[in-house]
Amino acid sequence: MVSTPTRSRGKEPDAGDSGSQRTSVQRTKAKQPVRLRGHVRKFWEALEGRSKAPNSSTYYLILGCAMALTAIGVMMVLSASSVEAISEGKSPYADALKQAAFGVMGLIAMYVISRTNVNWMKRLSWWGFGIVVVLLVLVQVIGNSVNGNRNWVDIGGITIQPSEIAKLALCVWIAAVLARKEKYLTSWWHVIIPVIPGAGLVIVLVMLGNDLGTVIVIAAIMVAALYFAGVPARMLAIVGLIGAAGATAGTLSSANRICRITSWLGNPSATCTEQFDFDFQSTNGMYGLAQGSWTGLGLGQSRQKYNWLPEAHNDFIFAIIGEELGLVGTLVVLVLFAILGIAIFRVVVRQTDPFQRTLAGGIMVWLLGQASMNMGVVTQLLPVIGVPLPFISYGGSALVMSLCGVGVVLSLARGQLPPQQRPGFIPGRSPKAARKRTRTS
Repeated sequence: MVSTPTRSRGKEPDAGDSGSQRTSVQRTKAKQPVRLRGHVRKFWEALEGRSKAPNSSTYYLILGCAMALTAIGVMMVLSASSVEAISEGKSPYADALKQAAFGVMGLIAMYVISRTNVNWMKRLSWWGFGIVVVLLVLVQVIGNSVNGNRNWVDIGGITIQPSEIAKLALCVWIAAVLARKEKYLTSWWHVIIPVIPGAGLVIVLVMLGNDLGTVIVIAAIMVAALYFAGVPARMLAIVGLIGAAGATAGTLSSANRICRITSWLGNPSATCTEQFDFDFQSTNGMYGLAQGSWTGLGLGQSRQKYNWLPEAHNDFIFAIIGEELGLVGTLVVLVLFAILGIAIFRVVVRQTDPFQRTLAGGIMVWLLGQASMNMGVVTQLLPVIGVPLPFISYGGSALVMSLCGVGVVLSLARGQLPPQQRPGFIPGRSPKAARKRTRTS
């Protein structure tokens, strides 16, 4: 008798079973994009402020982005300025240490302002505006000139840039003035007086120092304040046309600015090419971004900072970021600014007080608009305009005032939170707990 081989008790998969396994795998793969979209949607809703606790993340998003950008700035100032400092016989750490010191001062000021009610600024708005005007006048009298721009003044051995102080002071002053005129903003007279003459005076004083970039930022702050205060659209359009006409006149009044525009458009005149190579700075900035490629040459390995790229640690520091950290580094900076803008916008749209809404809106346009201008110049999307990259470019006055502006927004964001969610909340000191102690006693 021939014995037949015994079959194993384990069930062999048949065609039907393999088909069902393939179907289940396909269903699992199909669910993955759905789950991913769900996670992305939840993240975006939390970022945008439509989650169940809409205010809980705004404060920390603003704080985290500002501190991260400041840290990146100190690191990149050290990298971008070290070679030029050595060539001038200075310590390679001099500029970075100075920037770090101003960063600490700015963070302390940001913390103090964030823990106060910003309505106290309304009472001091006219004093602040007057001090800024006096400082800008002093710049024209005893100020220092660097690269053709007169923007700095020495007070008590400390060099400050009043035009940077003017940005925050104007945000506060215009917001205070327009808040008092909330019921009369449909009238031309109340919209114009005193906002337009006051901002115009600051613009003229800054323009006398040949700083067109700061003038554009200040004009943007003024228009943004009018918008968030509720000025009708037709008035805003006319103000915008007047501002555009003024910017055109300011450009045409300077041969240097005309050459920058024509060089950017690719059609410089013979006079411009004989006078100066106006494409030198922007071209070397693009070389830096191109050499960085995807991941960069490595921190500290920039080639353009070897006296090839003027203002490498200041206006064109974004090019050094792209060269050393690559596209990844530039995208990190872009994402941080984007999150900062979204978080500040969430604070703006939730304000019911006209002063606070206008103040936060002006600060948002100041920081995000200036950052966009700087990166647009470095990537040749805009002609060369001397504006620093907020939080990152070298400059103590700019860094301190930017962090003070963030402190104002943090104060407004903190005021929107329930007492239990506010940073630094102590249950025993809350009004509710105090009432309970009073009842029990």
